[in-house]
Amino acid sequence: MLAKIKTSPTIASLPTVHSRIYGIIFTLAFALGGWGLSLLPGLDRFGPLACALLLAVAYRHRFRYPLTIESGIRFSSGTLLRLAIVLFGLKLNISHVLIQGLPLLVRSGGTVIFAMVAVLLVGRWLKADRKLTLLLAVGTAICGAAAVAAVSPLLRSKEEDSAISVGMIAMIGTVFAVMYMLIQPWLPMGAEAYGIWSGLTLHEIAHVAMAAAPAGPDAMTDALLAKLCRVALLIPLCLGIVSLSKIRAGTRTEDVQHGAGTRRSAFPFPWFLLGFVATSLFGSYAMPYILPNPAELLNGLSTATTLLLGMAMAGLGFNVSLRDFRARAMRPLLATLIASLLLSGLTFITF
Repeated sequence: MLAKIKTSPTIASLPTVHSRIYGIIFTLAFALGGWGLSLLPGLDRFGPLACALLLAVAYRHRFRYPLTIESGIRFSSGTLLRLAIVLFGLKLNISHVLIQGLPLLVRSGGTVIFAMVAVLLVGRWLKADRKLTLLLAVGTAICGAAAVAAVSPLLRSKEEDSAISVGMIAMIGTVFAVMYMLIQPWLPMGAEAYGIWSGLTLHEIAHVAMAAAPAGPDAMTDALLAKLCRVALLIPLCLGIVSLSKIRAGTRTEDVQHGAGTRRSAFPFPWFLLGFVATSLFGSYAMPYILPNPAELLNGLSTATTLLLGMAMAGLGFNVSLRDFRARAMRPLLATLIASLLLSGLTFITF
């Protein structure tokens, strides 16, 4: 925990509600700072979420922060994170996927399964940390930081593990996106095929857009559609995790009942996942008929979602120990890198 962090006497006397508000404002400042950093040349390849996360990690290990605002920081990394995932559902146009991208949806299913299995198997072979490897597998298979943020509460992951996973996904995805941009002119494939390949294999939506942009608008359209199909699979993946977790929790309960006592291991239902589904359906089918110009509202909500995710990433970053990162993250990082190379190469030869 953060018991050794020095407490500021000025803020220590604040009431609990004010302390939480100050903690939320604290993470907001880092989210805005990360957004600003992501506009700089070079750092724009990492995106605002990774920049906010790295900024918070650096601040924690250089200056620390008052322990009394920890409740606000945890509110950002917990409640605001779930709210951001709910709003993230508005980016998923289900009707667009079903009408134009059904073949891609099937292909994306194979990509997601392969990516998950590859990361987990390579991680097991390297004897990597299991929890980190699982989070990285989900992030690699679906949509990077947003996927990690969505499944972390379901897996009951530590905030530090979630933050480390987000940072590694951002780093690997950026490296791959730059590599794609460099080799694109020499690839024996058209713009549309290149866009689909990028959308099926790159980690974040930002990485997909960055890699596809030099190939033209057709490549960008197909790339984002392919990525959207992968994002759509976040819903069944989360439902599968919930089902498996409940089965495992039930098994543990039976084991305890046959032993000494009747201690239950209840699994909380992820209500934010229902919100994700609801906003996806609303944005796909209801919003175009209710609002005269839904594009403007969607752009505003997209900005708000990114800001909330940035605040959550900052909150997670304040719980990262660089010492633990060096001790635990190298093998999961290598596993993700190897699996990403396999995913990229094997998907490429199918075109």
